Amino acid sequence: QVQLVESGGGLVQAGASLRLSCAASGRTFSRYAMGWFRQAPGKEREFVAAISWSGSTTRYADSVKGRFTISRENAKNTVYLQMNSLKPEDTAVYYCAADQSSLLSDNKYEYDYWGQGTRVTVSS
Repeated sequence: QVQLVESGGGLVQAGASLRLSCAASGRTFSRYAMGWFRQAPGKEREFVAAISWSGSTTRYADSVKGRFTISRENAKNTVYLQMNSLKPEDTAVYYCAADQSSLLSDNKYEYDYWGQGTRVTVSS
């Protein structure tokens, strides 16, 4: 089993940057693909980015491509989401998730473990 704890959210102005972190427990972290999702008020949880267990393959939603970067440090059991050029429409609770199948899926139902989320608010 994997437990995930996100951090790094906050209130920023449009155009600013934030880096989210997701710390994982368990010795098998490096076996999981990891993903970031977000959920804005009144909306469905949506895919943001995913990274393979080795870090060699990444995938992004079109809405964040070129602005966000997902990375991981398996030695630290941590996955990151660097968010640049933030926009008000990026405002949401951001969740990290672990996927045993390592498919880099954009489907939230493919993910096995979830963190509690960290809130990001971008003001205009």
